[in-house]
Amino acid sequence: MPSSSRQRLARAKFALPSLVTLLSIACGFGSIVISVDNAAVGDPHAYRMAAILLVLAGVFDALDGLVARATGTSSEFGVQLDSIADVMNFGCAPGLLLYCYGFAQLGADHPTLVRLGGLACFVFVACGALRLARFNVTVGKTDPRYFVGMPITAGAACVASVVVAWPQVPATMLHQFLVALLMVAVGALMVSTIRFPSSKQPKNARTFIVLGVMLALLAVLQTRFFALFFVIYVSGTLLLNIAWKLGWTGIAPPIRYGRADD
Repeated sequence: MPSSSRQRLARAKFALPSLVTLLSIACGFGSIVISVDNAAVGDPHAYRMAAILLVLAGVFDALDGLVARATGTSSEFGVQLDSIADVMNFGCAPGLLLYCYGFAQLGADHPTLVRLGGLACFVFVACGALRLARFNVTVGKTDPRYFVGMPITAGAACVASVVVAWPQVPATMLHQFLVALLMVAVGALMVSTIRFPSSKQPKNARTFIVLGVMLALLAVLQTRFFALFFVIYVSGTLLLNIAWKLGWTGIAPPIRYGRADD
């Protein structure tokens, strides 16, 4: 193969992970556009589509790392592009989606609640950005089996799952208050030091049993499954961290490497 052809092939290989990241950004931007266009309409199908696009953005976010490792084209440029994409896709896009979904319909009738909703959604975005910054500076300094704080992708999927399950615009002030509380609570989980299990946990027969149960629940519950999944995910993680504090070691606790992991 001529030298020029090999160089073009090498450039194409290095561009492939970034292309996948750009597809993720396209999904996040699409979600933002749909959320904004639907703010004055309140069409539940549009909100559900915006939430599904965030899930698709998460799929591409996972794929870009896999592609980079499979092709041996990991680079600092790709890392930085991925981090920027994460802020938009899993911070700004879900924050705007939940603001439009939960509060945009209130208009001038409840200005205080609208501002409260906007503030709660900003707290989510700010916590997501802080979570990413902390992750970037602690890579290699924490136990890879556990995330310190809820990952921003999981946080985005958690709030988006509410829209997927109940796409109808909240009809009461209580529901709108619960949306605001959800955004603040998930934001707090992202910047906390609670350990969330990562995909690097060792796989065993129990893992496949759990996966089978989840697939069965998905078939039965359909769109409601995702909200239930995150209730179990967060509750189970909190109980696991409490058990570690009490000295239980049935599931191996994270290894401490110093202050970054404290």
